Amino acid sequence: MAEKIGKDVGSVAKSVEWLRSKNLVEVHEIIKHRIELGEEGREYAYSKLPERKLVDLLKESGGSMRMEDVNKILGERYFQISLMWAKKNGWVKIEVGENGKHIVLIKYPEETVEEKLLKILKDEGYLYYEELSDDLKKAVENLSKRQSVIKSFEVRKHFVKLTSRALEISEEELQTTEVTKLTQEMLIAGSWRKVKFSRFDIRAPTRPAYIVKRHPLERLIKLIKEIFVEMGFEEIRGPIVELAFWNFDALFQPQDHPARDMHDTFYLLEPSRGVLPEAFVENVKEAHETGGGTGSLGWRYKWSREEAEKLILRTHTTATTIRYLAENPNPPVKVFSVDRIYRNEKVDWKHLAEFHQIEGIIMDRNVSFRDLLGVIKEFYSRLGLKNIRFRPSYFPYTEPSAEALVYLEDKKVWLELIGMGIFRPEVTRPLGVKYPVLAWGGGLERLALALYNLEDIRMFYVNDLRWIHSIPTIYLEKKIGLI
Repeated sequence: MAEKIGKDVGSVAKSVEWLRSKNLVEVHEIIKHRIELGEEGREYAYSKLPERKLVDLLKESGGSMRMEDVNKILGERYFQISLMWAKKNGWVKIEVGENGKHIVLIKYPEETVEEKLLKILKDEGYLYYEELSDDLKKAVENLSKRQSVIKSFEVRKHFVKLTSRALEISEEELQTTEVTKLTQEMLIAGSWRKVKFSRFDIRAPTRPAYIVKRHPLERLIKLIKEIFVEMGFEEIRGPIVELAFWNFDALFQPQDHPARDMHDTFYLLEPSRGVLPEAFVENVKEAHETGGGTGSLGWRYKWSREEAEKLILRTHTTATTIRYLAENPNPPVKVFSVDRIYRNEKVDWKHLAEFHQIEGIIMDRNVSFRDLLGVIKEFYSRLGLKNIRFRPSYFPYTEPSAEALVYLEDKKVWLELIGMGIFRPEVTRPLGVKYPVLAWGGGLERLALALYNLEDIRMFYVNDLRWIHSIPTIYLEKKIGLI
């Protein structure tokens, strides 16, 4: 209707509501659910479902393969998904033999209704759930249980119909002009006496108005920074492009550690090397090779300057805090960082290649592990997460080490949020730091998923305006109990 008369939808909606208030039109609303392919759904539609890849592989291999071989061919991500659904469908079983576990093909299925649905969506672009056959509706329900395979949107359509009163209305009444605004010109000319003024309907539908507000993730970052500042911390920032020396070596991470591999870390091609901080190089070298008088034996290998000179995109903000500690070796030190880090990850519903980390350190003469537990408990309680527990863990550059977990009441699960511990002497002594350093760090997006009740970490970066608009301005404050 709006297109035919050359008006915007908002104007037409107001006119229709006005006509309805005068019993001249009837409005009928039809709600449908539009089904589209999600990100993984598009991938499956253009290739195959993981479970189909598994049974095809088993069929080509004679009906049985070692589980390790299947894992290598399909990859860890596809292997887990394919095995779970193939077993659930009764297509395969696992048998234990002399040379390990085998996956055995029980039956090779014909095209499933889920595969049929993916194929139709690939060709058509979208379907309406209400118009589907029962078997395709069942396929939608099955695929909706998987992450990012099917997307569903509610679509509301409004149809307008003239009433019997409208059909009987006289031409004279139809031509009567109603105006909504009294103007200066009408007052001067006296024409206001000859027109009929419309009554205002405060319940008439209008387009929603969205105020300017921070992105939900940016609002959480702002809130976290405010909490740290209230607790007496100072914010620090560091470079995104970092020396491997600060990112790894200064943290007593051996140069053959798997985390340094290109599969995990982004290395710069040009420039590929930077300048080492010579004041600390010899001490860090000795710590790696012999322990350097820290009471440790070190890693007992020949340390390489060339490896330490490599430039990378920082893999954690601990590189920033260790830089700051080297420049400020005298107590007290109480700083934090909330910043971006980069890892060579395959992006999926729970992994990103670029994300944020919350990092902090405290260095003073008499601080202890008990103080660290208290600081972490206080920090998360201010975020409304009061049910916190700790468990022992291992990290290369802290000892003792632990992980902090919080209980999510609405989901009834424990969620691991950060790693924490006291920096080892092999980290602090080469930098001239003589006192204990309490340190912790963890992913911001994992915390954000819990607070915003989301399942897919990518939601924060797809700029879905419908979701962003749906988050109230004071959502976080209400969630954590500030208001």
